[in-house]
Amino acid sequence: MLSTNTPLLTQISAYKSKDACRNDLKPQDVPGLHFFEMNTIQTATNNFSLSNKLGQGGFGSVYKGKLQDGKEIAVKRLSSSSGQGKEEFMNEIVLISKLQHKNLVRILGCCIEGEERLLIYEFMSNKSLDTFLFDSRKRVEIDWPKRFNIIQGIARGLLYLHRDSRLKVIHRDLKVSNILLDEKMNPKISDFGLARMYQGTEYQDNTHRVVGTLGYMAPEYAWTGVFSEKSDIYSYGVLLLEIISGEKISRFSCGGKTLLAYAWEFWSENRGTNLLDQVVADSCCPSEVGRCVQIGLLCVQHQPVDRPNTLELLYILTTTSDLPTPKQPTFVVHTSDCESHFRDLITVNEMTQSVILGR
Repeated sequence: MLSTNTPLLTQISAYKSKDACRNDLKPQDVPGLHFFEMNTIQTATNNFSLSNKLGQGGFGSVYKGKLQDGKEIAVKRLSSSSGQGKEEFMNEIVLISKLQHKNLVRILGCCIEGEERLLIYEFMSNKSLDTFLFDSRKRVEIDWPKRFNIIQGIARGLLYLHRDSRLKVIHRDLKVSNILLDEKMNPKISDFGLARMYQGTEYQDNTHRVVGTLGYMAPEYAWTGVFSEKSDIYSYGVLLLEIISGEKISRFSCGGKTLLAYAWEFWSENRGTNLLDQVVADSCCPSEVGRCVQIGLLCVQHQPVDRPNTLELLYILTTTSDLPTPKQPTFVVHTSDCESHFRDLITVNEMTQSVILGR
């Protein structure tokens, strides 16, 4: 067992070593994390039946389960063919077990048996935000007050990750499908497999392996591998504009315009109120919607220095203070040449992507 005097980040690095990625991770290595028996999880999920399947992610499937005491759980089952996913499995175990906040999903435990690697979470009865936002029937259930609450809740979770937790965490894969909703429609940030953590005042790093989801990645991260608090802010801005409009960044195209270009056009013409999803227009406060559109545009500024940090973000979301005027964001142009070039870097689909950048 590691000494309690070992710096926290050093402990985490040790947990994530190649030895720990095999079967010798012990309960004492991650204090407070429950280790489940495989037969317990098999019974809870009806042996991972299709009827219990909640969804499919980049590195495995998620199932609903019920323990013998009646407690409902969500089980992420790592695909046995995903070698890359094993690192992210370890990352999520050691990271999220150290984090506690009402706007972060809570991990209950894990199971490691043979080639099986499972993460067990609290069950979110309303699943993920995209199941409401992009469904023609269910989107009406999240009116503007609910959407504004979700917008603020995500920002509070980010503030905790970036500034208020023992670890300073860059999520690197903030997107609508990674926002879970509890029974009261409160948002919880999930999926920390790609997250990176820091100590002290360190807030920027670079990588040879860019990971994330097309449409949400900040320009400096997608093209150079540099990531920071501000790259999460960019992803948040995209997410914010999706919540307002009810439109998906990867699918939206209106007259050849991207969602960011569309939002900029509306903000330039009428301060953005027309961007709101019309099925919830009757429930909105126009000035609040316009302010959120402007904040979203500030978050997706091309230069990181022009984006708010997380402290500033929560402040401008919860006050009526004056806002800076955003510059026109850099848009992805919908041309065959541009799309072909980008496909050389990243396979375009809706799952988390990675690409090796040469130096």
